Amino acid sequence: MAESSVSQFTILVFNGDNYQLWAARMTSYLEAMDLWEAVKEDYVVPQLPKNPTMAQIKVHKDKTSRKSKAKATLFAAVSTSFFTRIMCLKTGKEVWDYLKEEYEGDERIQGMQTLNLIREFEMQRMKESETIKEYSDRLLDIGNKVRLLDSKFSDSRIIEKNSRYCT
Repeated sequence: MAESSVSQFTILVFNGDNYQLWAARMTSYLEAMDLWEAVKEDYVVPQLPKNPTMAQIKVHKDKTSRKSKAKATLFAAVSTSFFTRIMCLKTGKEVWDYLKEEYEGDERIQGMQTLNLIREFEMQRMKESETIKEYSDRLLDIGNKVRLLDSKFSDSRIIEKNSRYCT
């Protein structure tokens, strides 16, 4: 039986567009690689005591390694132009927080983005040359973008709008 490895996943490189999508995928990737805690909590790795046990050395090395790997993973997940902005940051949490602050936007901006997407959703009409699946996928894509902005958007809205063309 062949073993699969999470490291085979391709990291989505952030280039300034679709921050919410990138953040959702990176969170999932960091969780799968067991690095999310190092980004989310930015824990402090305590100094080893004099005459440490092997277990203490192992825990220290593991925590230090995770912090470094988390930062390196985030560095690899941004385009070169963004790397130059974050390369002086010391921890993965600092990198994550910087990108979040710069590109997620405040609540007012997210609210406007949500309203624009809902308006776009409501204005969607099925084209004559379009299949029901293509139309459904387009509606679902907009609904998922709204959800990425931490807004509620029920599947029933998508089903209701889609059902107008299925009968």
